[in-house]
Amino acid sequence: QVQLVESGGGSVQAGGSLRLSCVVSGRTFSRYGMGWFRQAPGEEREFVAAISRHGGSSVYGDSVKGRFTISRDNAKNTVYLQMNSLKPEDTAVYYCGADKDTVLARGRLDYDYWGQGTQVTVSS
Repeated sequence: QVQLVESGGGSVQAGGSLRLSCVVSGRTFSRYGMGWFRQAPGEEREFVAAISRHGGSSVYGDSVKGRFTISRDNAKNTVYLQMNSLKPEDTAVYYCGADKDTVLARGRLDYDYWGQGTQVTVSS
């Protein structure tokens, strides 16, 4: 069973930065494409970023492009989301997902495993 555990969320003022981490259990981390999504209250889960199995390629949602950076360290079974220039509209629960089959997937249904989420709150 694959388990994902996010950390690094918190409260920050607009313009600030946070780095989220997601540790994945098991020995097959490099076989998964990884993604970050977020969900605000009353909203659907929104695609944020995805990275390929060995980190050579990444894609971003339009609302975070140029501000957020996804990366991964396969030796540590960890994927990161560096978030800069945060805005109040970035407030949400952030989830990481692991995808067995699809490269750089933007759809939440493409992901096979999810973490429990970490709250990010940005105040104005």
